[in-house]
Amino acid sequence: MIIDGKAKRGINWIGLAPWIYTIGLFVIWEAAVWIFNIRPVILPAPSAIIEALYKYWPAIQRHSIQTLFTTTLGFGLAVVGGLALGLLVGWSRMIYAGLYPLMVGFNAIPKVAVVPILVIWFGIGTIPAILTAFLIAFFPIVVNVATGLATIEPETEDVLRALGAKKMDIMLKVGIPRSMPYFFGSLKVAITLAFVGSVISETIAANSGLGYMMAAAQSQFNVPLVFAGLIMLAVEGIIMYALMAWLEQRMTGWAHRSQLGNA
Repeated sequence: MIIDGKAKRGINWIGLAPWIYTIGLFVIWEAAVWIFNIRPVILPAPSAIIEALYKYWPAIQRHSIQTLFTTTLGFGLAVVGGLALGLLVGWSRMIYAGLYPLMVGFNAIPKVAVVPILVIWFGIGTIPAILTAFLIAFFPIVVNVATGLATIEPETEDVLRALGAKKMDIMLKVGIPRSMPYFFGSLKVAITLAFVGSVISETIAANSGLGYMMAAAQSQFNVPLVFAGLIMLAVEGIIMYALMAWLEQRMTGWAHRSQLGNA
């Protein structure tokens, strides 16, 4: 019973740890601003940010919903396209060798340089933000799915072929299940990158969204509102990341069971 009580207390402390660290960070931040008399245009105190959240909440809420919408839609497109292309790239070594360098080269292009082209094609607004989120979240999904398929042990393929399995059978019964932990793990990376893509586009060429709001606030030297936008982005990112982590555990818990047992 004592061991159970210690375990329960440990789990409670682990669950409270993120809140404790976050509150501690804001307390240190607030104290540093007051002690060193830092001006709000340089670094606003958390109390000033909370005040900005309250004062501008209707606008912040509207822009936050817009950013969440564009990010989620772009991320959804990246999931569908990334999974399809990842399966295609992982299907054949020849396709992998041909397409992988092209994808690496495209991913090396800063997406901020692509936004003006998207604006020329689609105009200022939501579509460039969705496409930027898609482009920046697309690559990690493709790479992880293709890696999951490409790392099938040759011995496994030889045994399955000896038993009469065809290429499609190996893909459906071994390759795709094996790549699922890679796929769901990549979603946690892709969703955070999708927020980066949306905000980049909203900052450059949009009339709504948190990126647009922060750019407008920056031009007016309203730094507390800029930080309020950053806080909202962090909250949305944490929520979406937690959702992807829950999906990963829900769908591929079998792949992590041995690791949890060893821990």
